[in-house]
Amino acid sequence: MNMPELSLRFIAVWRRNFLVWRKLAIPSLLGNLADPMIYMFGLGYGLGSLMPQIDGAPYISFLAGGTLCASTMNAASFEALYSGFSRMHVQRTWDAIVNAPVSLDDVIAGELVWAATKALLSGTAILIVVALLGLTHSALALAILPVIFLAGLTFGALGLIVTTLAPSYDFFMYYFTLFITPMTLLSGVFFPLTQLPPALQSAAQFLPLSHATQLVRPLLAGEVPPEFALHVGVLAAIAGVAFLIALKLARRRLLS
Repeated sequence: MNMPELSLRFIAVWRRNFLVWRKLAIPSLLGNLADPMIYMFGLGYGLGSLMPQIDGAPYISFLAGGTLCASTMNAASFEALYSGFSRMHVQRTWDAIVNAPVSLDDVIAGELVWAATKALLSGTAILIVVALLGLTHSALALAILPVIFLAGLTFGALGLIVTTLAPSYDFFMYYFTLFITPMTLLSGVFFPLTQLPPALQSAAQFLPLSHATQLVRPLLAGEVPPEFALHVGVLAAIAGVAFLIALKLARRRLLS
């Protein structure tokens, strides 16, 4: 496969998406906050009051890290899937852009960085709420922001693979049902991985969301995550490989 031919022109693609989003920024952020806050308050305070502490902390503290990661995944995925598909297939925005002096490689890169930016915006809003609830314990929580962006790149790249393959919006249901939902349940979002059978614990180590939660949760607690470099490396590797695959599929779909 030919290597990406990238330039700083991808920033123009990112900026175009940002300017469109800015018109509906407040409703978009409120929408991204709705689901995680329902989980936080409903499960965290409701179910959490019936549960013992986890690693010496209330259940809502445990849930805060998982919810933050799951929301990051959803924000990047929805942007890369539904919004990306609209720009690629329905509105033909990508076709219009490549008629300017902007390559398809830069379009895909711009879409990827924008999906990660949406995840960062959503994650930042949730992190502020978590901090206001008193669930952060040191300035190390600020290190969650680059982790969110990296996770956004990972899930955005995976989403772009599906987008470049999708014949219609309905195709995305398979992705959510067969990949996103099981991963959410197996990656330590709602309960510790140690509660899973050993085989599933091993399988969870191949899921990007699992690595994100193992980074974010210690940082919320004011601790440096064990095996920090490993988790970051896995997320970066998945993001890089997925981006190359998405780029190849986009070239085949739009340029062949």
